[in-house]
Amino acid sequence: MMRMHVLMHVPFEGPGYIINWAEGHQITFTKFYQNDPLPNVVDFDFLVIMGGPMSVYDDIPWFQEEKSFIRNSIEAGKKVLGICLGAQLIADSLNSRVFPNKFKEIGWFDVHLTHVALESPFFSGFPEKITPFHWHGDTFEIPAGYKRIGWSEATENQGFFSDNVMALQFHLEVTEESLAELIKNGASELVPDKFIQTDNLIDPHKISESNKYLHTLLDRFFLK
Repeated sequence: MMRMHVLMHVPFEGPGYIINWAEGHQITFTKFYQNDPLPNVVDFDFLVIMGGPMSVYDDIPWFQEEKSFIRNSIEAGKKVLGICLGAQLIADSLNSRVFPNKFKEIGWFDVHLTHVALESPFFSGFPEKITPFHWHGDTFEIPAGYKRIGWSEATENQGFFSDNVMALQFHLEVTEESLAELIKNGASELVPDKFIQTDNLIDPHKISESNKYLHTLLDRFFLK
């Protein structure tokens, strides 16, 4: 049985479809907003780091401990997946710069996958262009030794990976319910702009397609 541990920063950015994928396996949580403790790295196989509206350079009480925990998990050879803020925390933990992006990117925007990603066992057979959901204002540099996943018109670096680390700036995990929570709690950011969509954000077809991509990716990433 797989032992998956999830780090959550706010109650409205949970693992979404990842829970469906992990059905039947052991799932535990550290909910930082409830002051939950972190586990010992020997107590899980797969670490999932979720998003949140804060930035890695904000003065958040638990961030230093969390970054050290992420770094230790990577060094211990655990499978580590970060989404949005989670990807930025991985980048920061690996000594890469995280900084405000030129644009906020909110909505369904194309991500062009790199040849390196498409030739990897994780993304092999994926189309060259996918259309996931985005909600971020920060970006990162690719850590040394890691491979870039792709780019969008608004954001040069949409993720990076290695054999045991997968950092996704975008949200393949959204469900109709989790996306509704994001919209409800982030409504103040939904001001129309070049890369901010405000209408028809809950698109069942795009959600279903994203979840299929994520299911395949997680199968290959964790079971590889």
